[in-house]
Amino acid sequence: MALTLHGTVADNTAVFSRPTDKPFIHNGDMAIAQRTTSTSSVTGIQYGADRFTTQMDTFGTWTVSQASDAPAGTGLVKSFKLDCTTADTSLGAGHFGLVRTSFEGFQTQPFQKGSSDAYTLTVAFWVKSAKTGNYVLELFDTDNSRQISKIYTISSANTWEKKILNFAADTSASDPFTYDNAESFVMNWWLGAGSTYSGGTLNTSAWADNTNANRAAGVLNLADSTDNDWYLTGVQLEFGTFDENSLPKFQFESYGDNLKRCQRYCQKYTQPPLVGIANANNTYARAKMLLQTPMRAAPTATHSGTLNYFVSNSIQPTTTAFSATYLDENVAEFDATTNVTSMTAKDPITCTQNGSGFLLLTADLMAG
Repeated sequence: MALTLHGTVADNTAVFSRPTDKPFIHNGDMAIAQRTTSTSSVTGIQYGADRFTTQMDTFGTWTVSQASDAPAGTGLVKSFKLDCTTADTSLGAGHFGLVRTSFEGFQTQPFQKGSSDAYTLTVAFWVKSAKTGNYVLELFDTDNSRQISKIYTISSANTWEKKILNFAADTSASDPFTYDNAESFVMNWWLGAGSTYSGGTLNTSAWADNTNANRAAGVLNLADSTDNDWYLTGVQLEFGTFDENSLPKFQFESYGDNLKRCQRYCQKYTQPPLVGIANANNTYARAKMLLQTPMRAAPTATHSGTLNYFVSNSIQPTTTAFSATYLDENVAEFDATTNVTSMTAKDPITCTQNGSGFLLLTADLMAG
């Protein structure tokens, strides 16, 4: 089988020696959206696709969604979309809006941050908006409160454009990432900011201790009109410095592999595999389940609607209340109050959900 190379030998060597076998970015093609595919009246935190969320403070009102809109000829089919529904034409000093994705310390080893061998970084992504002008992408080190930012410009309204941004390495020996499951590294796409975050000089040339005023200087205000929207997809982070001729192609994953990586942070069950027994008062059931993949930390559980259970052919209760009794990275246990009183203590009970209810477990780095 012939092997075809594109670009220079150095370019191809860089592709073949990627320090990670999987894409560093989780869900960079926005294909996974477990929580919901559209949410209106958003003014704060809302995930539009797994691992990508808004973060806002008095920045208008938005609909956040997973859109079936992507640049043609790329293999991408989904995008993260923001649509302004209530404008804010004059941002207060501390007000801002951004889209972010973040990473735990366990994922940051490839950076070699804090050493003389630290990598330069290249971030590439596709973006589209009705509003042209200057936007800011910031890389932020949560462990050491350090950051670096770059401006990118949307030149043509309502047109997909590919952006490639190069960032310096952080070789500061006193500022390595912390190797744990807490947040260490964040990517912030700034969409507008008041003077607290934009009143200084954008820090573009080297990583530096954080000065808020230098994080988003020069950014426009996407919230200034209800005509405005913003789309993002095809996000990739490469270790090294690349341009449009040498950038490795977007590294697609299978849907199943992509979903499994996202499930470390969020798991949605429309038929949770809960198995347990009825309690002595005949209306309660305690049931537990093993999680599909270990989560980053003990999750937060959210129950919506009713879950249906099977005890026998004549006893098939539904939940009227649902509460967690134990949660860790691998196991979830719940007490369910049901709508029947005919169960016998120690009756086996199994969830056989066939309605519209669901169970959502979240352990993401930003709650939402």
